[in-house]
Amino acid sequence: MDKKVLVIGVIGADVHAVGNKILYHAFTGAGFEVVNLGVMVSQEEYIAAAIESKADAIIVSSLYGQGELDCRGLREKCDEAGLKGILLYAGGNIVIGKQEFAEVEKRFADMGFDRSFPPGTSPETTIDMLRKDLGINA
Repeated sequence: MDKKVLVIGVIGADVHAVGNKILYHAFTGAGFEVVNLGVMVSQEEYIAAAIESKADAIIVSSLYGQGELDCRGLREKCDEAGLKGILLYAGGNIVIGKQEFAEVEKRFADMGFDRSFPPGTSPETTIDMLRKDLGINA
């Protein structure tokens, strides 16, 4: 079976690299092929990498609280670039302040994200969801 390809990175002006490295190691260890864009990644960079690598999913991380703003419009740009239906995940500290995560999740779903994850979500949880959403039998 071909390995599923994930594009990961930390969006916007965020420079938090530790979580990104943890996800990279967890995803590769789980058998995914991972294109790691590192930190301070623009929407356009995610899309270009996803097209180039024929990615199955884009996983956006954010820790500095501006994820909601940074992610707005990403689904539409993916659709326009020919990535209609690509799996979109967002996770980390993706909003400013303490907010009810069910509300945050709904806003991200409304923006076209398939799943969003609160701070402190384990990589294993994300991997389980990826396997389910990509139809991989672990």
